[in-house]
Amino acid sequence: MQDLIERVSQRNSGQALFMQAVEEVLETLTPVLRDHPEIEKLNILERLTEPERQVIFRVAWQDDQGSVHVNRGFRIGFNSALGPYKGGLRFHPSVDISVVKFLAFEQIFKNSLTGLQIGGAKGGADFNPRGRSDTEVMRFCQSFMNELYRHIGDQTDVPAGDIGVGSREIGFLFGQYKKLTNRYELGTLTGKGEGWGGSEGRKEATGFGCVYFATEMLGVRDDSLEGKTCVVSGSGNVALYAMRKIQDLGGMVVACSQSDGTLYDPSGINFETVRMLKEVERKRLQEYVELHPNSEFREGRKVWEVECDAAFPCATQNEILESDAQTLLANGCTLICEGANMPTHPDALKLFRDAGILFGPGKAANAGGVAVSALEMQQNAGWESWSFARVDNELKKIMTSIHGTCLHYADRFGSPGDYVVGANIGGFLRVAHAMSAMGVT
Repeated sequence: MQDLIERVSQRNSGQALFMQAVEEVLETLTPVLRDHPEIEKLNILERLTEPERQVIFRVAWQDDQGSVHVNRGFRIGFNSALGPYKGGLRFHPSVDISVVKFLAFEQIFKNSLTGLQIGGAKGGADFNPRGRSDTEVMRFCQSFMNELYRHIGDQTDVPAGDIGVGSREIGFLFGQYKKLTNRYELGTLTGKGEGWGGSEGRKEATGFGCVYFATEMLGVRDDSLEGKTCVVSGSGNVALYAMRKIQDLGGMVVACSQSDGTLYDPSGINFETVRMLKEVERKRLQEYVELHPNSEFREGRKVWEVECDAAFPCATQNEILESDAQTLLANGCTLICEGANMPTHPDALKLFRDAGILFGPGKAANAGGVAVSALEMQQNAGWESWSFARVDNELKKIMTSIHGTCLHYADRFGSPGDYVVGANIGGFLRVAHAMSAMGVT
């Protein structure tokens, strides 16, 4: 296994985030190879670590002052053994080839765990929509789609949103796709508005799904979120609806965050205030304090410093470092459930696993978003529109199934209760069997 990791590392020199994701998965698969020698014979592991296709392109656009800007766009189709490529688009200055490949690689296993017929992909651009006018965002999205449209379609590759890409951006992208192709192919993009092909429950799905997974983990220990003090990193879409569902289930969220600090409210974060600030008015969390004087915004401080029973990292990759893990454990935290993609650094993950606390890895716990995206594709294919209650019920069933899959494979391969091992093996085996059945392609 180490030889393979070294070969992949040499082939992907300088792509640290991608290699972190690869190593985290491959290091848990050794026992699988003993039971499935055909996997090694067909070299499935090395094939799995090489993307099926990588598209990198220039995105030139003009701001409101007439200045021309150039960004770089990406779309990585990593694996299509289970279905058309499926994964979000991220617009953020941090986006580069390593970030996109790590996200796309993780998406393979996440999508596999849902049990749905979707492959793994990711894309985006090093563009920051923050502070840009609607018109500037529209121009950027149109320029981005001028290249992307050649590579996507409802039977080929179905992008969705991610950080920096919400319903506004999806609307601009779909409008340009429709103009370029002269076809109204609703299933080509997901995360659309509810009035024109989008699914009810999509914006809530990742956050809700993460909390549903947490409740399943707690249920194994005859516990629940009722009365628990919780912290949530981030204040975007995932964080928002994780907070809402935690509160619905009796937990109290006392802190959330943004890039420059942490909002702390000892009486419990007011969800509607945060939703209005972030989702509607596009303002910063500092405004919350003006409306809730008993709260405070802690400039430059991490949310992990706040004492809690449960923590939900819902912002970005590697946001929980080893020192943060030490702080969380020292403060009595007994559950970590990842709403973001790989938010826990490997050194921090080791501490959590050694401590024996409940740990829900992102490829399992945050699969709710892509699951409902796939349900949106299903609705589009049948020209249907499901109720929120139906979508939410399907989401619960999928997250319960994912939890069961993780427990099953962790136990089967000698690591009972280890959701990291269970998620990696369960996600991998479904893809590996499909790749084996399809021959060497």
